[in-house]
Amino acid sequence: MTSSAHNGSTHTGSVHTGFGRDEADLGALTGVRSGKRSFYPEYVRSAERLENAVRALDRISRALVRTAEGPRELVEAVVHAAAEHLHAEWLLVAVADGALQAARPRFLVLHGGELIDDERSLPAEALPHLHVLRGRPWEAEDEPGDGIVRVSMTLDGEPIGGIAGLPGKTVDVADTDLAILRVLANQAAVALHNSFLLHAATTLRGRTEQLSEAAEQQAKELAETQQRLIESMQRQALDDERHRIARELHDSVTQDVLSAGMTVEVCRAELAASGVHEELVDQLSAAKDLTGHAVERLRAAIYALHNGAEEPPGSLPVLLERLSSVHLPSDLKVQVRIAGTPVPLPGEVEHSLLRLAGEALFNTVMHTTADEALVRLQYLPERIVLSISDDGEGDPAQLRRTLKLTAATDLAGVHRGLANMQDRTHELGGTMSIRRSELGGIMLVLDIPLPLRRHGKAAP
Repeated sequence: MTSSAHNGSTHTGSVHTGFGRDEADLGALTGVRSGKRSFYPEYVRSAERLENAVRALDRISRALVRTAEGPRELVEAVVHAAAEHLHAEWLLVAVADGALQAARPRFLVLHGGELIDDERSLPAEALPHLHVLRGRPWEAEDEPGDGIVRVSMTLDGEPIGGIAGLPGKTVDVADTDLAILRVLANQAAVALHNSFLLHAATTLRGRTEQLSEAAEQQAKELAETQQRLIESMQRQALDDERHRIARELHDSVTQDVLSAGMTVEVCRAELAASGVHEELVDQLSAAKDLTGHAVERLRAAIYALHNGAEEPPGSLPVLLERLSSVHLPSDLKVQVRIAGTPVPLPGEVEHSLLRLAGEALFNTVMHTTADEALVRLQYLPERIVLSISDDGEGDPAQLRRTLKLTAATDLAGVHRGLANMQDRTHELGGTMSIRRSELGGIMLVLDIPLPLRRHGKAAP
């Protein structure tokens, strides 16, 4: 019994002691003392503050993730979050003058459920606090009085604005509430700055895209300009060839024909005066008429060459086809054959090849009795072969000897054209050979390796 009583007494004492420890623990955890009559009201207020703090932090998180919507939406979200936390009759968020210059609006007031960003419509009691937050943000933490709550907004340790408001009459503002408002204000400053950076980056990206499109357009226009330049060079090459042939006809062939006609006329006049060889006089008269007719044909050809119609641009095969029709006056029939797949060539290289073909055809017309000529252009994997053949009476061996002699001496310009052709071929990195044509006359072969060279330098 005693033992039981003792045990019961011990049990009772232990219960009392345990109850005292629980009180101490509760007081340490809640900041209140359970021995006071105010325990439960203080506990309730502490619990309410904790709940309000969690709720406010949730509002802050929802407000500050709206940076992508723009600065205006962000400021509105901050105003609503702060006003809801304080049950405020009015609440102001303002950015100091000179800070976060991209932030718009610079201030915003929530009053009576309406958002205001015009000073003329602000409640009178909010206006002084707006002036402090905008002009003297370092005074934001000073005690405002009149029940007003005011905290500063800082960024990198510098005050750049703040939040001010009039809490609801039923709200007992504690230090935790001010701390929550500071967190909201400071995070709003960071979010405003990030929002500005986001919109600046978006604007910059748009500008970059515009510049990229403009660069693509310029590249396209440059390519078109280069193509027009190549076409112009092609037309110029053909025009140059026409004019060169016209000059040759005027300066040499026409003068020779005129001289021959004058000689025939002198002989005819002398024979006619002697009264003998009447048959020979008639033949000389016919010869004179033929020379006159030849001069007229030459003049017509020269005029046609100098005043040819504007030729549309084309590739080297197309230009060779056109070139084959400008060697007048002559009954020479020229065929052009293309083998392989044509490849684009630099304009000046095409010009050189066209000049070489034109020079060869001109020599065929002027120095042989050929009736037919064949221009053959072969596109091979590692080289281009251009050959000009005729069915005249030329001797390849004699031409080779003449070319070799021309290379050693000037010969007063005789056969200098052939030597010039060889020099032009060498400038392209190729070789020129003279052979017997399958047509029976001369075949001039220009063998040029790829990549082509221009003026002694490798083409790109």
